[in-house]
Parts: sequence; C-alpha cells; structure tokens
Amino acid sequence: MNVFDFAMKMELQGKACYENLAASTQVAGLRNIFNGLAADEQKHYEVFRGLKEGKAFTMADSRMLEQAKSVFRELVGDKERSTGLHEDLDGYRLGLKIEADSVKLYEDMAKREQNPETVQLYLRIANEEKKHFNIMENICDFVMKPKYFLEWREFSNLHEL
Repeated sequence: MNVFDFAMKMELQGKACYENLAASTQVAGLRNIFNGLAADEQKHYEVFRGLKEGKAFTMADSRMLEQAKSVFRELVGDKERSTGLHEDLDGYRLGLKIEADSVKLYEDMAKREQNPETVQLYLRIANEEKKHFNIMENICDFVMKPKYFLEWREFSNLHEL
C-alpha cells in the first residue's frame, strides 16, 4: 500500500469515527463539532486523492477550532444541556488515536517530500489534525470531568474553621 492510499484510509477511518460520534450524541453543539470534523477528514481525503492522481491541490483552512470553542462556551454555561452528554470513551479514544497517528504520518511525509509546496500542504494538514486532537481531548475531558470530580465532606467545611 502506498503512502497516499494509507493516508486516504486513515482519513476515511477518522470520518467514520466522527460520523458515529455525531449520530450517538444528543447535544446539538457536539453533533455539529463531530460533523465538522468528519467534513474536515473528507477534505483531507480529497487532498490525498488529488495528490495521488498527480493533481496540484490547495486546501481551505478549517474553522473547527473556533466552532468548538464557541460550543464549549455555551455548554459550560448551560448545566442542563451538559448533563445529557454521551460518554463514549472508546469513540473518543479512537478519535484521539487516529488524529495522533495522522499527525505523525503527515509530518513524516513532509520530511520526505522534495516539493516545497507539497511539504507545506502536508504540514497544514498535520496542523489541522493537531487541532482535531485538541478538540477531541477537550471533549473527552469535558464529558468525563463530572465523573471524576469528588468533593469530600471532610474537606468541604475547611472555610468554617
């Protein structure tokens, strides 16, 4: 399997992961994030397909990080909506793994590439994948935080002493 086929396969796996996460969440904001991440993965797939076919290719910048920040601001302020978050740790971990593997692959591809324009394209995609990783990591932390937060009775009244 050549490197373009492998990259395209990874992008399709990422897209499928995000589509599954979008289908399983009841929170519209998270669904929008996951659908946007899936669209970005499709965009990356198209870039690699074009490169494999020998076409010159450009890529528009992703706006997902800004969208995710906006959704998190809304969720932090709305405890009622955030209580309905779906805990799909396996799905989140799969998303994190796919993104981490993608970053490594694309940075390695950039190191081996001779064409400076293609190097910049690989690095832009790797940078987007880093942002995707950051988004998924924040979603995972946000969803799991209530599960791991514990207030001990013995220490909750220290301010009264």
